[in-house]
Amino acid sequence: MAEPAQRAVVINPAKICQPIGAMYATLGINQAVPLVQGSQGCSTYVRYQFNRHFREPVNIAVTSFHEDAAVFGGRKNLIEGLYNLVLRYRPRVIGVVTTCSSETIGDDIETFVKEARKEIGRGLGEDILAQVSIVPIHTPSYAGSHVKGYDTASKAYLEYLAAPGQPNGRLNIIPGIINPGDIEEIKHLVREMGVDPLVIFDISDTLNAPMRLPKPLYPEGGTTAEELKDCANSQGTVALCRHAGGSGAQYLLRKFNLPAVLGPLPVGVANTDTFLENVQKITGAVIPPSVERERGILLDHMADTSQYTVMRRAAIFGDPDIVSAVTRVVCELGMEPVVVLSGTASKDFTAEVAGVTAEYGVTPDILSGSDLFAFEQLARERKAEVILGHSKGVDMAKDMRVPLVRVGFPVYDRVGLFRRPIVGYRGTLELMDRIINSILDFAYPEDKLHQ
Repeated sequence: MAEPAQRAVVINPAKICQPIGAMYATLGINQAVPLVQGSQGCSTYVRYQFNRHFREPVNIAVTSFHEDAAVFGGRKNLIEGLYNLVLRYRPRVIGVVTTCSSETIGDDIETFVKEARKEIGRGLGEDILAQVSIVPIHTPSYAGSHVKGYDTASKAYLEYLAAPGQPNGRLNIIPGIINPGDIEEIKHLVREMGVDPLVIFDISDTLNAPMRLPKPLYPEGGTTAEELKDCANSQGTVALCRHAGGSGAQYLLRKFNLPAVLGPLPVGVANTDTFLENVQKITGAVIPPSVERERGILLDHMADTSQYTVMRRAAIFGDPDIVSAVTRVVCELGMEPVVVLSGTASKDFTAEVAGVTAEYGVTPDILSGSDLFAFEQLARERKAEVILGHSKGVDMAKDMRVPLVRVGFPVYDRVGLFRRPIVGYRGTLELMDRIINSILDFAYPEDKLHQ
């Protein structure tokens, strides 16, 4: 196993800054708006990334820092921004997302929010004020990554909104940074077991919305403020991604004594089996024949196509939870992971991947918190035949003349992949098809077929 190279610079990072992760979570809440406490670029870049990946416009507000805010602080900007946002958009939830600039100058966000609430109450009325929840989320851009930002937001929203009440019989699911299609597949599996899922930060509709005319102010769907409050009364919580949402599940465990399970992301046979077993333990539900049939179809497809995957060398990069899950999948397919990279540093990631690969008798180079420059060097040395990761690997794959199987976030050079799941048995089937068809395209290119 290799550690990240000790260099003075990062070359081609495999991560994004914290605020985008917090905004990812916020956009999964019904009638919610992230308010960025920072410069316009901090919101413009995020809107651009979301639009490229989801092909959807998103509502992101910004307090528009300029030179005066850097000198005198962002108090005035935040109070005016919150007031105007409530005045014009009437959101149910506002996530105040800090950035490197606001954290560096030491803005007291909590105090500013209290002052803003007083201004809103005086200017717009207490009845309007009572309808909006304002949640500060501290996400300095110079530390962590988008994965950490999502995780921080998951805890912040639950700390501010979750409240005890009557048992609701539901199961909390914190999805992490996965796609709308993945969330739909998770809902399908849980509902097949007769359990009502309460998906916290549910982007399955908000970032995959139908066209409506006239265009509504907010997309349909998302976790409502009432559901966020009520999640404290569920049977338990499953955080699909340990690193992105695990803190929210652990908070509900500590505060409300709700059983909490952190990962693994249910991609592949073993991880999906584990997910269903965890749902069974928390709720007492039974795995139905319909889900067993999906598992059998996946196993049959593995047997039918093993000649295309066995002994193929794979290099995998992206977010830690997705990468560790995909690593197990390629092992299940008889492939050999030769280089595995998490752009977000994590000791849990290194240990988890090492444990998975040891089961299959392979020893990849494991990079935790490194960059795609080091990843490409090792992928070339280990003669990788296929790369799995998001769109930042496109140029690398072209230079190496190997296929890139696109998974994770962001994917901006393909359309529609956000609707196609990779989780669950059916999602793994979809992922298998992507892998095998990519290999076939390179093994049997069209120019050779016509020679």
